[in-house]
Amino acid sequence: MSNLSKRTARTPILQLRKPVSSKQSILSAIFIWALFFAVWEGMSLAGMVNDLLVPAPHVVLTTLVDMFANRDLLSDVLISIWRVVFSFGIACAIAVPLGIAMGSFPAVEAVFNPFVSAWRYLPAPSFIPILLMWFGTGETPKLVLLVIGVIFFLITIIMDHTREVRGELIETGLTLGGKRWTIVRTIILPAVLPHVMTAMRQMLAVTWTYLVIAEIVASTTGIGAMMMRARRFLHTDEIMAGIVVIGVLGLSFDILFRKAHRWFFPYIQDRRH
Repeated sequence: MSNLSKRTARTPILQLRKPVSSKQSILSAIFIWALFFAVWEGMSLAGMVNDLLVPAPHVVLTTLVDMFANRDLLSDVLISIWRVVFSFGIACAIAVPLGIAMGSFPAVEAVFNPFVSAWRYLPAPSFIPILLMWFGTGETPKLVLLVIGVIFFLITIIMDHTREVRGELIETGLTLGGKRWTIVRTIILPAVLPHVMTAMRQMLAVTWTYLVIAEIVASTTGIGAMMMRARRFLHTDEIMAGIVVIGVLGLSFDILFRKAHRWFFPYIQDRRH
């Protein structure tokens, strides 16, 4: 085969909607993060940024190790994880059945959708003063804030996915004499559950973004509270360390959701969720 033919036969790097290999995914992820930290470190060494405001990566890493080893950062991390998991569990317990019911039965949607749609446009942090008045300064206002931040979006996304279940499948079930709840259980649920899990994975990321806001609500524990204490004394390296921890935790949960999705739904061809 000529050199020209060999070049023509090569698989291009950029292919439309074609999944890449695991090796390429890992190498790409390592490359982009290595490039990011190299640029950050280079700018710090070159004096292009203020070290007080943007400490170098090695300084942040040293601070992070010290905080885990000597300043009990692990307990703050565990408290934050508990808050995210517990509040997100409450949101899912309400949003999943309600979203599926709204997508399956237009009469249910007619009742709840005007209410849910209005709440989606209300910023969750605006509820902080009234949550403090209602629930005091304990755990409850933090958990409620995290629930409010995701539940209405999650309901809408699940409702939309449920609507997209193929109508001919439902009509076939009705033609064969299936009852309403039987069709929901045997046709709609199996078709929509993979999308529900994807929606849960997406909205879990939003819960992590609200974490710091929730933990500045009269809190002395958690990653967000630690970052606010560091702000008072201009300890930017500790704030950066907190951001890194949240990023790593969020990425870890995202990977767990993807693996769980593949484990529960191995029959789905497209695994790039």
